[in-house]
Amino acid sequence: MSKMKIAVAALAIGALMLSGCSATHTAISKRNLQVQTKMSDTIFLDPVADDKRTVFIQVRNTSDQQGLSIEPQIIEAVQAKGYRVVRDPEQANFLLQANVLQAGETDLRSQNELLGGGFGGALVGGAIGNQFGSGSGRAAATVGGALIGLAADALVKDVHYSIITDLQISERAKKGVVVLEENKASLKQGNSGYKNVSSTEETEWKRYQTRILSTANQVNMEYAEAEPELVKGLMRSISGIL
Repeated sequence: MSKMKIAVAALAIGALMLSGCSATHTAISKRNLQVQTKMSDTIFLDPVADDKRTVFIQVRNTSDQQGLSIEPQIIEAVQAKGYRVVRDPEQANFLLQANVLQAGETDLRSQNELLGGGFGGALVGGAIGNQFGSGSGRAAATVGGALIGLAADALVKDVHYSIITDLQISERAKKGVVVLEENKASLKQGNSGYKNVSSTEETEWKRYQTRILSTANQVNMEYAEAEPELVKGLMRSISGIL
């Protein structure tokens, strides 16, 4: 029994030391806010004369963060590029449509999958927060050490937040240019059947689509601290297209 007690104590001390080192490393390496913005696809728009630099803006937010409003910032960023924002799409040479799909805590794996899916890609579920391994082969003697490790990690949390936005920009075609837009959809019929629906129409818009991922990472950060920096990165990407 004495040998078992000594082994348990040694394991607990070892777990405490390792957890303390890990937490300290995270606290130091992630003490500064790191913000990144990536686009799934590059968009190139043809240059136009100043009198044609008119844009109609439509913004939607289908994320859980309904208090997030990016339309004023988009308008400001677009105007800073010399564009005039109009209320009537018939008077616009460009249509800028955005939808915020996700805003909040995420992890690195989910971020990469969401960006790789591109515009319109499905939102995949990802584990949020710290991950702790498990296994049936663990000895009961390690439970105490694991609890100590969990307590240490709870005090120092490596947090990732993101804003994921689908963006569609439509450019009015020049006179004489015919644009054909083809739409295809598979509608589910019951448990095993599908109905394929397609249509083709002539339109005056050339459309471009991309997905923008803005991420912020810092130890023990709250979403309210990350949101302004995430929005700044998103604005830089949107205004950079025009």
